[in-house]
Amino acid sequence: MKMAENIAIILARGGSQGIPGKNIATFCGKPLVAWTIEHSLDAQHIDSVWVSSDDTNILNVAKEYGAEVIPRPSHISGDTASSESGWLHALKYIQETGRSVKLIVGPQCTSPVRSSVDFDGAIQHFIEQNLDSLFSASLVTDFNIWKPSADGQLSSYTYDYKNRGRRQEKPDQFLENGSFWIFTPDCIQSHNNRLGGKIGIWEMELWKSFQIDEPSDLTFCEALMNSFLLNEGCSTK
Repeated sequence: MKMAENIAIILARGGSQGIPGKNIATFCGKPLVAWTIEHSLDAQHIDSVWVSSDDTNILNVAKEYGAEVIPRPSHISGDTASSESGWLHALKYIQETGRSVKLIVGPQCTSPVRSSVDFDGAIQHFIEQNLDSLFSASLVTDFNIWKPSADGQLSSYTYDYKNRGRRQEKPDQFLENGSFWIFTPDCIQSHNNRLGGKIGIWEMELWKSFQIDEPSDLTFCEALMNSFLLNEGCSTK
């Protein structure tokens, strides 16, 4: 009997409204998706890495960088398709190859400012805490959000502006940063959701929370990558 694997499933659609061909756009000298593939392959606690896409060019790049590939049907590849539908399709595809899956890491390839250390630490925490699901997050302070009403009036949403208080006295708040999620097959199959059951977090530095959605994000995230992860003596492994 085959041992259950920890797998990474990277969803990378061909369509993108903000940046054409975003998932294979050049980022720090490589196609964007390549960074997440390499982070996953470098992680000691990930046994296999899969890329699901409806785009042949993305699948070819994924194979070039060492991932196994899953052709995604068009009906779950549009702008309105959920990530859950992609992960569920990929999970079924992988299980039908005879693989037994213990847990799934779902990294977002538009969040490349991270390293394999984040994946390994989160997986170890997931197992030690006997979690069903986990999301990456960053600690935020003074996260003062205002919400507009239908008539244009503003109301403070996360704090009382009449009693602002000192930053040091405020409770910790965590921002789900979208870098990656971890979940069991049973969790996503039972809840049709990446989160469910016993939920945990993996805290990351705030500068790892930025995503690439618009052209300007490429420049900004490249600056972060070069400053924090690619400088001399440092790597993304």
